Amino acid sequence: MSNSEPLVSIITPVYNGEKYLAECIESVLNQSYKNWDYCIVNNCSTDKTREIAEEYARKDPRIRVHNNSAFLNIYDNLNHAMRQLAPGSKYCKVVHADDLLFPECVEKMVQLAERHPEIGIVGAYGLRGKEVVWDRLIPLGSPVIPGRNVCRSILLGEPYVFGSPTSTLIRADLVRKKADFYNVINPNPDAEVCFELLKESDFGFVHQVLTYTRVHEESQTTKDSKVGSLVFGKLVTLQKFGPVYLTKDEFEERVDRWRLWFSVCCAKYLLEGRLISFLKYNLPRMKQIGFKLSVLSCIKAVIKGLRHIRFSVGNGAICLSYRKMLF
Repeated sequence: MSNSEPLVSIITPVYNGEKYLAECIESVLNQSYKNWDYCIVNNCSTDKTREIAEEYARKDPRIRVHNNSAFLNIYDNLNHAMRQLAPGSKYCKVVHADDLLFPECVEKMVQLAERHPEIGIVGAYGLRGKEVVWDRLIPLGSPVIPGRNVCRSILLGEPYVFGSPTSTLIRADLVRKKADFYNVINPNPDAEVCFELLKESDFGFVHQVLTYTRVHEESQTTKDSKVGSLVFGKLVTLQKFGPVYLTKDEFEERVDRWRLWFSVCCAKYLLEGRLISFLKYNLPRMKQIGFKLSVLSCIKAVIKGLRHIRFSVGNGAICLSYRKMLF
């Protein structure tokens, strides 16, 4: 593709990412789509992140490095990174420093967005570890879905297809409209922002594996799972967008379903010996948004949740499982 094609602003926020950063940058350089500006936002890393990024920037004028003057927490840094969009860019493509873009990623996403100007977000199949994900709900032959329809479906329990920041392309004008792109209160802010943007735009989907999300112990996703932050994150999203996309009865049913999911998570974390850390993380945050639970309520939640957990033995270990209860 030539420079007559729309400019894509690629953003990588990074802190101490020396282990995977070069591989991430190489995946951007290997894109079949060539009209991009790549900003690596270094959040005061103490390893060789800065040196790696600046070495690549010296070799390719499309790459620039923004070194923060002060350390920012993860969500403030994400917002700061989104403010580094290149002037004149039409699309924004985030790729996290431990993830990869497959060679046709940007090209395929831009092609779809250009054919359908009503699209605000483009998603695609992705590879997470060894598993293909975000491969349900969107039927083949349906590359564009009204934003409200896909949001309703997900809130009502259909498969989640928004993926992660690495797996989506966003219209840059929608990014620029928001002073703070992500809600820093929500530990799952990338999901919330999709529900927000799709109030006024449609969702496009490329039926092709275009990104790789790395699964490892140091990732923020892994850290969040240890305290069950998604429990609070999904409550924030449900409270904010349930009334927007659902009927009153549907919304109340989903809140009841969230309460059941909270009970199951309480039981799960108890059995795993992590209930205290789970409650320490979630209860104060739930209280901040007016969702208070007493100690007695938590005890009742554990008892209720235990009835929904199945036990099995595999490889000499006890395994816990429960069916999906929320989006």
